[in-house]
Amino acid sequence: MKNNLILGVAIVSMLFSCTTDDTADIIINDNSDNSVTNNVNPGGGTPTGQTIYLAGSYDSDLTLDPINTYILNGSLIMLDGTTLTIPAGMTIKASASGASVYIAISQGAKIIANGTPNEPIVLTSNATNPAAGDWGGLILLGKAPINSVVAGATSTSEIASLPYGGTNPADNSGTIQYLRVEYSGGAADGQSENNGLSFYGVGNGTTVQYVESFEGKDDGFEFFGGTVEVSFLYSVNNQDDSIDWTEGFSGKITNAYVKHGADHDKGIEADGYNSDYGNNASPKFWANPTLTNITIIGNGSTTGGEAIRLRVGTKASLNNIYIQGFAKGTEVSGDAGDNPTGAWVLDGSLHYTNVTFDDVITKVQNATPETWGEAELITGDGNATMTDFATWGAGWSRVE
Repeated sequence: MKNNLILGVAIVSMLFSCTTDDTADIIINDNSDNSVTNNVNPGGGTPTGQTIYLAGSYDSDLTLDPINTYILNGSLIMLDGTTLTIPAGMTIKASASGASVYIAISQGAKIIANGTPNEPIVLTSNATNPAAGDWGGLILLGKAPINSVVAGATSTSEIASLPYGGTNPADNSGTIQYLRVEYSGGAADGQSENNGLSFYGVGNGTTVQYVESFEGKDDGFEFFGGTVEVSFLYSVNNQDDSIDWTEGFSGKITNAYVKHGADHDKGIEADGYNSDYGNNASPKFWANPTLTNITIIGNGSTTGGEAIRLRVGTKASLNNIYIQGFAKGTEVSGDAGDNPTGAWVLDGSLHYTNVTFDDVITKVQNATPETWGEAELITGDGNATMTDFATWGAGWSRVE
């Protein structure tokens, strides 16, 4: 299919193709309405733009026009070699149809979404009364390493069954700055759910900074392998984990502010690999990201909750971590076999440098077979300070 731009308006028909490997595919039927509604001055004056319904698989670039109104009413998939450009200040509203409505940037494609502090880009629900799970979310798929498959092979994404993974840690999926994703997380089934932003094998040539995931049904930000380095993340009121990583993620997260609502799971849930598929890299490697300046705010220690769960053999360097208002600050779980999380504490591969537990009943729980205590996991207990969200989150974020 060839998508032509006519007078700056992209009119698409739906073409959806899934790529398969050993991961079970999820087939989503498209019922989108690709139509255009003219919005003109009732008095016959200067046209004020059109309402464009977006869906389909694009094999040429798509640049959105600020004069138009765009409604996402199906899966919008940018194919290899294409670029989706979204101008600053634009709001794209998604039909409240759950998992079948999302934006996916395939391997080899790029997104250029450069908002500003005063003109952020907003991806939100078109519902009159929006709610978590109204639509899917934003999916990026790259060619950076993952550990669920052998080197050079690809896996397929939970939603859309698109390929991801590879051997290029510097892969570039584009630029995202000053972006809000709201009311996402629509579920295809009990096991496959969208997140606010999903990073599948995304490389560190990609720029991601000043991004918010608001009121999502599943995770705020999830990293499936890859090396992407993200900064200034705001995850608020997401109902599953605010930040989640697996499949050998080895990038960086710098300056993140997590705030829990009434419905939530963990601030961070971290797996060294995806236990559904195994650690199939050769040689094996585990997730090993670097986190710096992370603040996680719960609802108070008496309400329960767990701020961080480190499991399935993940490694990590966690620096300046501030945790407030949880019954449990950190749990480390693993075994003596393929999930050696406790062994990584002992050899320093999993370590906190400067952490503050504020209104936390149990700071650390060791759920591994190895014997170690807080002193082996943490250096600088009580020395962390909050990330300065009041400054870097000002203007563009939706503060609740």
